[in-house]
Amino acid sequence: MLDRAQVHKVAHLARLQLTEEEEEKMTTQLGDILGYFEQLNELDVSGVEPTTRAIDVSNVVRADTLQPYAEREAMLESAPDRDGDFFKVPKIVNAD
Repeated sequence: MLDRAQVHKVAHLARLQLTEEEEEKMTTQLGDILGYFEQLNELDVSGVEPTTRAIDVSNVVRADTLQPYAEREAMLESAPDRDGDFFKVPKIVNAD
């Protein structure tokens, strides 16, 4: 399935310097991994929906509701620069 020359080539492409013993060990280990994937390819998954996780995960978040700030004027007064009821900030968008 996988030979040492292929492992050597992949190691070279990945800029890895493996000793002969490491190449031999990687040949065995990668061969086992590829063999496992071959077993998985034999499964009939035609009725299985694709997924990225084994279990359903969702974020628990609070509802996003509008809540006016009671001290609005105090907050605006603490701003370095303002324009009426708004904060005034430097322009950061490039014209490019």
